[in-house]
Amino acid sequence: MCLITFHWQPNSQTPLTLVANRDEFHARPAQAAQFWPEHPQVLAGKDLSAGGTWLGVTRSGHFAALTNVRQLPAPYEGEISRGQLVLDFLSQTPEPMEYLRLIEENALKYDGFNLIVGNRQQCGYFSNRSGQSPLLLQAGLYGVSNATLDIPWPKLSEAKQQLSSWLNQPTQDLHTLLHNRQTYSEHLQPNTGIGQPWETMLSAAFITSEDYGTRASTALQIHQNTIQFHEESYDAKGNGTKLVSFNF
Repeated sequence: MCLITFHWQPNSQTPLTLVANRDEFHARPAQAAQFWPEHPQVLAGKDLSAGGTWLGVTRSGHFAALTNVRQLPAPYEGEISRGQLVLDFLSQTPEPMEYLRLIEENALKYDGFNLIVGNRQQCGYFSNRSGQSPLLLQAGLYGVSNATLDIPWPKLSEAKQQLSSWLNQPTQDLHTLLHNRQTYSEHLQPNTGIGQPWETMLSAAFITSEDYGTRASTALQIHQNTIQFHEESYDAKGNGTKLVSFNF
């Protein structure tokens, strides 16, 4: 996942509304979201290279999502795939903050990540690049891209504004909210060490290129009694190839 924005509102009828784009190399194989045979309570896509996932939810309302922290040169190479962080939470369903504190103890085993985990009562955030302990999130509108939580990269600021507007007037399918392919001028872009033309290409919310781009857009709403999950997959040109929807 490379762009996530979400509205966290515990003690409401809809504790979570989240929309996200997953950006990845097209050559890296992945499976579209489904309930996993080996973990029947887990609904998520699957990274077929390392076996983990980037975003998912359980039948009980536990949810988790991950983005990588873009930092070049990277200070070390992690021992464990970051996708395991999401899968372990969804398959074990621990208390969110207890899980994040456990991850903090082993943070150096992973490359840079942002991790959001929660259930209907509690939502927490941790990054092994923030220099801070796990954070219990209060009600509000949040976003994360490939820097730490709420760092105002242009595409993230736009994404948060789009979700805020959608919550007031949902005029389109939620999973399509982050489909803007606009790139931003160099003076507005972060400097993450990857250089041009990559910095410009990755400044868009929805990325298209022959080798790397937005592979899927996911919308998740957790209500008090139901869960809605919609995910669309895309090819290298940004054309939709598969749409899956789950309501349970």
